Amino acid sequence: MSYVLHGVVGDFDHLRSLSDDLPRAVVAPLRQCLGLLPVTDEIFNELTDARRESGPFMLMSPGFAERLKNWSRGGHIAYVEADFWGGDGSQAAALWENGCQGWGPEYASIRAGLPHEDWPINAVLARLGVVGAGASDLFDTVGFGQERDMEGWRWAGLHALDAADYDVWEAACRAEEEADARAAAERDRYTRRDDVPVVLDGRTVMQMLDIPPSPMVGAAIRHLQEVHLERGSLTRDEAASELRRWAQSFRSTR
Repeated sequence: MSYVLHGVVGDFDHLRSLSDDLPRAVVAPLRQCLGLLPVTDEIFNELTDARRESGPFMLMSPGFAERLKNWSRGGHIAYVEADFWGGDGSQAAALWENGCQGWGPEYASIRAGLPHEDWPINAVLARLGVVGAGASDLFDTVGFGQERDMEGWRWAGLHALDAADYDVWEAACRAEEEADARAAAERDRYTRRDDVPVVLDGRTVMQMLDIPPSPMVGAAIRHLQEVHLERGSLTRDEAASELRRWAQSFRSTR
């Protein structure tokens, strides 16, 4: 599986303001208030005179470096590249600050077996202030693994266009995650567990409650399974009594 990344990294809101004059530029949100401006060939041509120079970067020119230098006057700016295939590949990164190139460019062949913290992208993320837990890989900490190619990052940026700023985007993500969790919990409510026994089958539940095949049957069996986990095995009579009690409560909430 391949992985390709060419992008400018910095504060999300700052990068957005810097790229206002680039019609095709988008900024994809990363974690810890960072953003990634994917540098496609088209964006590279908009940023510079399209001339490329040799070196550790696949996309670099004097004009592009000058743009990054100017952008860094308002906050730290990094440029990162990664190219992987089947676990082997390379990374390159550099950092600009206060109108100067303050670190890099650094290049590494990942086949060399460098510790994660010595990978160029992790090293530049640390200089951008990214904080990881323990020996975590900062590459994963900020979410660089959520997309695998430039088109994916472009769509991630387009998806965030409606957010006024990073805080609004983050709040929307939390709301979406909470909604997904509620939906998953609701689905679980109607789904029988395969790992917990139950003394009443679906046909018996329908007969006892006088109901047709419906989601309520799955919910009834799931409830009996939860009772089994809390109290232990139920006799058939105990399960029938619990089932009728539960059905009254279930119907009152519908």
